[in-house]
Amino acid sequence: QVQLVESGGGLVQAGDSLRLSCAASGRAFSRAVMGWFRQAPGKDREFVAAIRWSGGSTYYTDSVKGRFTISTDNAKNAVELQMNSLKPEDTAAYYCAAASNPFYRSTSYYYTKDRYDYWGQGTQVTVSS
Repeated sequence: QVQLVESGGGLVQAGDSLRLSCAASGRAFSRAVMGWFRQAPGKDREFVAAIRWSGGSTYYTDSVKGRFTISTDNAKNAVELQMNSLKPEDTAAYYCAAASNPFYRSTSYYYTKDRYDYWGQGTQVTVSS
């Protein structure tokens, strides 16, 4: 049984940093593309960042470029999202996702929810002004 478990969310002030982690278990993810999405109240779930586990190529939505960094930790079998210079508009529930058998070669194709087949339960990030 595949499980993705997010952790690291919390309440911070604008300008602070947080590091989210997604622990993956239940199968090998060495070929997977892993993504982070977020959903604010009343809004659709939106793409944040993606990384190809093998090779490490990354892709970010424009609003987080230069502030967020996605990475993998093979020892922990985890995907992490380092978030710096947080803004109130980053407030959302953050979800980890896995495209376990990715078809597209380019990581940049994995910006839509329908390309992922496993999802975590989410972790809340709240940024106060």
